[in-house]
Amino acid sequence: MNDKPSKKICIVGGVAGGAGTAARLRRLDENAEIILFERGEYISYANCGLPYHVGGVIQARENLLLNTPAGMNAKFKLDVRVQSEVVKINRAEKTIEIRDHRRGVAYEESYDVLVLSTGSSPLVPPIPGIDGERIYRLWTVPDTDRIRAAIEKYRARRAAVIGGGFIGLEMAENLRHRGIGVTIIEAQDQVFAPFDSEMAEALHGEIRRAGVELILSDAVESFKNGPDGVTIKLKSGAAVEADFVVLSIGVRPNSELARDAGLTLNPRGGIVADDRLQTSDPAIYALGDVIEVRDRVDGEPAMIPLAGPANKQARILADRIHGIDARYRGTLGASIVKLFSLSAAAVGHNEKALKRAGKVKGTDYRTILIRQNDHAGYYPGATPIYLKLIFTADGKRILGAQLFGEKGVDKRVDVLSAAMQFGASPVDLKDLELAYAPPFSSAKDPVNMLGFVAENVLNGLVSFAEWNAVETSDPAKTAILDVREDFERAIASVPGAIAIPLGQLRARLSELDPKKEIVVFCAAGVRAHTAARILTNHGFRNVKIYPGGEKFYALTHPKKG
Repeated sequence: MNDKPSKKICIVGGVAGGAGTAARLRRLDENAEIILFERGEYISYANCGLPYHVGGVIQARENLLLNTPAGMNAKFKLDVRVQSEVVKINRAEKTIEIRDHRRGVAYEESYDVLVLSTGSSPLVPPIPGIDGERIYRLWTVPDTDRIRAAIEKYRARRAAVIGGGFIGLEMAENLRHRGIGVTIIEAQDQVFAPFDSEMAEALHGEIRRAGVELILSDAVESFKNGPDGVTIKLKSGAAVEADFVVLSIGVRPNSELARDAGLTLNPRGGIVADDRLQTSDPAIYALGDVIEVRDRVDGEPAMIPLAGPANKQARILADRIHGIDARYRGTLGASIVKLFSLSAAAVGHNEKALKRAGKVKGTDYRTILIRQNDHAGYYPGATPIYLKLIFTADGKRILGAQLFGEKGVDKRVDVLSAAMQFGASPVDLKDLELAYAPPFSSAKDPVNMLGFVAENVLNGLVSFAEWNAVETSDPAKTAILDVREDFERAIASVPGAIAIPLGQLRARLSELDPKKEIVVFCAAGVRAHTAARILTNHGFRNVKIYPGGEKFYALTHPKKG
């Protein structure tokens, strides 16, 4: 029996944060008065599944709707009010003002505790023509309905997606799944911001192989809406024609309610909340996309709008309201996206973020990049995974990881995320005991291999070249050495490379200048490591392995024409 005095808790916003908080609160307290306000029609839906409903992969619309107001009331005894927009917070009186859009009335409600789960909204920059009827956003179930209706109405054969983030990439894939031609327009020089440029290059190739036109480093100047479609004029002067457009430029926190109430916001408009998810007003909590969180890599404030953190915050927030000492420890930003035949995943920081910050707590960093099969190569169906690991130069901390491949990417990024959360060093990865059978992995899992390679780097046994070393190196100072067999080089060559198969290397050392930097290539990196050790043991002092071998070089250096 719960002897604590009952509270009146008002929750603004549903979906992952608000609905999750309400359900957990009810499980903890049968007597609390819990009112959930949602300005839209739906309180709980799978917003991450929306692109797949557009593409017809998730066919039934009702599969997106996780809970209904009636269902939440029956299961959790909640007072759920949809199409009810909270328009003002009166902190001194501890009341909120609500506009009921169904009945066209306004009223007030008091609270003991107020929870803000107002989420975020797509960015809509002031571009001429952006409010045209053929231009859409994808954020809610009704947005999905509108895009699906537009495809039928316009008998769409071509679409443009503005932005190469998560939603933009998923929309491109799903529109292609429906047989629609797609152009992705991205103002930056790459898609998928969690990746560094060399990893993103592989995604660019996958996008183009799927028949999607990809325009990078070019921004939209204007939209011209006409009866037969949209003309998208770019800053470069180029133009793209489409039957309709989907905007995926980014998001902004829905913090106007908090701002007008005088709660503390950060410069990006995020609500500042502590590790108890409490705002600058002790009676008001906040969670989800609308709040600032602590970045677990560097401890700095960050905005990381992801569904996983929001769901975990909901449980913690409910516990706090109930009096359980739960705290939110921050976010690593673990994420994954399906892109045609590939999966791309990341956790922690990339090199771009580290370079922007200068250094991590005064410590420099190292990177390694390896290519490993998702399971034992002798078992049928093995496919490669490319893994990049970033760690502090002293070897004490993992700072981030990036992975892509056809299979097995999800479980490897999850292992790396867990390792980071529990403070593992890069070398600790070699000791992880991971489940093995030939259909699932190798006796030395790709994550273990990251640990072995990191240990070699930290012990000075191996060094890696940059991914663009071939085109940026000075031939007078650097020699490119290809230790593959003749038949391999006949299929795919490396520009300007000296060809010495690994089995002949010891006998032909005199063909190499020990005063030069030697960058060693093989197919995937294993033979290059052996070659690098041979050279080092014979007095060569500046030997580097090309990361991921010729296979990675081919992905990042596509042939022209």
